[in-house]
Amino acid sequence: MAEQISGHTGDITPEQQNMICIHTNKITDVCLDKDCIEDLRVYLTADSQAVLNSSAGARVRSVELLQVYINVEELGFQRGYYAVDLTFYYRVSGEATARGARAGALDGVSVFSKRVVLYGGEYGAKLFSSRIAAPPTIGAWQLPEAIVEVVDPMVLSSKVLETCTNCPQELTEIPDEVRAVFDQDLVLDNSGRCQFVTIGQFSTIRLERDAQLSVPDGCCCIPRKSCSGDNDCQEDPCDIFSRIDFPYHAFYPNKKHCEPHECGCGENG
Repeated sequence: MAEQISGHTGDITPEQQNMICIHTNKITDVCLDKDCIEDLRVYLTADSQAVLNSSAGARVRSVELLQVYINVEELGFQRGYYAVDLTFYYRVSGEATARGARAGALDGVSVFSKRVVLYGGEYGAKLFSSRIAAPPTIGAWQLPEAIVEVVDPMVLSSKVLETCTNCPQELTEIPDEVRAVFDQDLVLDNSGRCQFVTIGQFSTIRLERDAQLSVPDGCCCIPRKSCSGDNDCQEDPCDIFSRIDFPYHAFYPNKKHCEPHECGCGENG
C-alpha cells in the first residue's frame, strides 16, 4: 500500500504542480525460474512407510507446495548484489499398489533448496520506523525484501528404490509448521524402501526496497459499490442470471472468438 507524503518543500515548477510524492516498495531486480527437479526424496509418514515397504510399487498423484523459507544475504565481493537462499517444502501424496490393486495411500514431505543472486541496490542508510517498537537488530543495515511467487509443481515421474545406499543425507529437522500438516511422525532416516519424485516448478523471485517516488496526481479512488450481506440481498435471481455471459467456450472450445451472429443465431434465436 502506497503512502502519500503531504506537502512540498522548495520551489515548485509547473511540471511538478500535478505531481505527488509517495512511499512504496520498488522492485530492484526480478527473475523467473523453470526448474526441473529430478529424483526428489519423499520422506513418508510412519504408516505410509510401512505400506510402501510391503507393496509391489507406488506412484505419486500430486505435489503441493507447503512453505518457502527465504534468507537474504549481502554478497561481500559484489556490491549491491544479494544471495537469496530458498528452501521449498512440498507435501507429496500418492498410492501404493500390490498385484495391480491399490494397497494404501502414501503421504510425505520433500525438500528442495536453491540459491539465486539478484541486485538489491546500494543503500547506506539505516531504517527506523515509529510503527516498529524495537528493531530486531540495533544498528543493522536494511536488507532488501525477497518475494517468491510459486505455482504448485507438476508431477513428471516417480520411482521406488529397494535400498537407499546412494540417497541424500538424512534430514535432521523439519520446521514445526510443516510437521503440523501431517498427523503422524515422518520417517527421516534411510531405512526401508525409498520413494522419489521428479517435478517441474515455475516461480518468480524479486527483491524490493522502500522508495520515495514522484507520480502524477490522479483522482481519489472512491468506492462505487454498496456493501451488502447475503441475508439482505433481495435481488431477483433471474435478473442476476441474465447478467451472466453465455459460456460459449464450454460448447465450442475450438472457436475462441465465436459470436452468436457468426453462427447464424440472432438475438431472437
